[in-house]
Amino acid sequence: MATRTFIGKNHPELYKVMADLDKAVHAAGIDKWHHELIKIAASHFNGCAYCVDKHTQDAMALDIPVRKIVLIPVWHEATDHFTVEEQLILQLTKAVTFIHEHGIADALYDECLRVFGEDYTAKLIMAATLINTWNRIGVSFKLQPKF
Repeated sequence: MATRTFIGKNHPELYKVMADLDKAVHAAGIDKWHHELIKIAASHFNGCAYCVDKHTQDAMALDIPVRKIVLIPVWHEATDHFTVEEQLILQLTKAVTFIHEHGIADALYDECLRVFGEDYTAKLIMAATLINTWNRIGVSFKLQPKF
């Protein structure tokens, strides 16, 4: 599968807007591990090999145990390895990624508000929304992990 022409080549101004939004989300104050957790989970859900690879490496650079990172795709079955907060972030990420199916359930949203507060919940939703957009770019242009 060959990589297709990337949007940054033909439309650098559009890519810059995405990159600027990415910088803003990074600067919003989301815990680095929480952010990588969102990125890895959504990238698995969306089948974006490039993003799974990139964000797995980023999580390992945070000294997150490899075993925990490897279990992200099966977190439902490995709940003992994830905190309540991490499980909630994974649930929220899944709901945002598959928003077309059921939206974000009120019970899930309310639990996020209870655990994280309104400000942090909004940041988590924005982070999940942004990585979903990056995943769609990566999959559409068939981006490949760099070795």
